[in-house]
Amino acid sequence: MSRLQLALNVDDIDEAVAFYATLFGTEPAKRRPGYANFAVAEPPLKLVLLENPGQGGSLNHLGVEVADTETVEAEHGRLTEAGLAPVDERDTTCCYARQDKFWVQGGPSGERWEIYTVLEDSPTFWGEDGGQGWQAVEAALDASPGADTPAAGQAAQCCGGSQENDGPQAGACCA
Repeated sequence: MSRLQLALNVDDIDEAVAFYATLFGTEPAKRRPGYANFAVAEPPLKLVLLENPGQGGSLNHLGVEVADTETVEAEHGRLTEAGLAPVDERDTTCCYARQDKFWVQGGPSGERWEIYTVLEDSPTFWGEDGGQGWQAVEAALDASPGADTPAAGQAAQCCGGSQENDGPQAGACCA
């Protein structure tokens, strides 16, 4: 199973959940303060909503959710060979889930994508200790080929949050 992920910043999480539940005819698969995700069967979509007041209606980041770590590895190899400079983030916690993933930069307009699989649910947005080393990932993405795109210098933080906060509200959007 693979599906596209679209992560959107929203001004009001309750209003956005009500709208998207009606639009796609399904309730959220996961709901936490300032966060919701939908596992939409048709069309196959992981829709992530992140409450970031004042940034509503903007793209937070894009992704592809894959079935397992082996698929993450295969995509990593394929995209590395294609020169898209993936930056690893294995066994990391973000968006209330422990994940194996990597980020790809080099989109034509500077957008960044994550390729990931969910290993297990997490009770916290960032993980037990709250620190994931976003500065190191951000620096690696900004130093990668294609870093002169318009998104260069923007945070590569998962879901736009900050390691100082236990939710998505703190950071700038990824793209």
